[in-house]
Amino acid sequence: MAITPNLFQNQYGNISSASVGAIQRGLLTLEQQGAGHFFGEPMLDIHDWMRTDASGNGIINILSAEKLYQMPKLYAASLLWMLSELYEQLPEAGDLEKPKLVFFFDEAHLLFNDAPQILLDKIEQVIRLIRSKGVGVWFVSQNPSDIPDNVLGQLGNRVQHALRAFTPKDQKAVKTAAQTMRANPAFDTEKAIQELGTGEALISFLDAKGSPSMVERAMVIAPVHAWGQ
Repeated sequence: MAITPNLFQNQYGNISSASVGAIQRGLLTLEQQGAGHFFGEPMLDIHDWMRTDASGNGIINILSAEKLYQMPKLYAASLLWMLSELYEQLPEAGDLEKPKLVFFFDEAHLLFNDAPQILLDKIEQVIRLIRSKGVGVWFVSQNPSDIPDNVLGQLGNRVQHALRAFTPKDQKAVKTAAQTMRANPAFDTEKAIQELGTGEALISFLDAKGSPSMVERAMVIAPVHAWGQ
């Protein structure tokens, strides 16, 4: 690209040497984190994620990313690719009774730490548009402040477990978490967040009209399953 910029000018406009250098540095970072081996593997088929068993029940797929998440740029790039691939390949589905697929991104702050604005804008765009494809996205993090405001604004359902406020920064985080949910006159949301016990959560989901419901205090039912069945 740097040697023959004329070949790309018609499609991308003038490309400065500084832009080429920035691209090379970004690619070098991904390469150092193992992108060459990672993206060289056989391509994932998104339809494999939507298989059902003989009874018609959905199948849970777990991306074991203990090593991958230690390379945050590669981790973010791969997860963004998954969402983008779903958006580009799945047909429009409208408002379904239940989604075709739901993503749960654990340790979600790793997606956003030191992320450039252009990447945050892309994540926000994909999350906003992918809903019409019948795909749900959940970001799981220890603190709502880990999620950028523009992304947080696209998330309608909230499940908030206990937060403890020992420092001014913690108190601000609790207040922010309380403000993201529709208030319930029956209790003080900010106070309740700090009082939640094991298995308790504050929940606020979208109603049938797409509006946030009032926050409620609830017990979370423990999963019931058997390994290997």
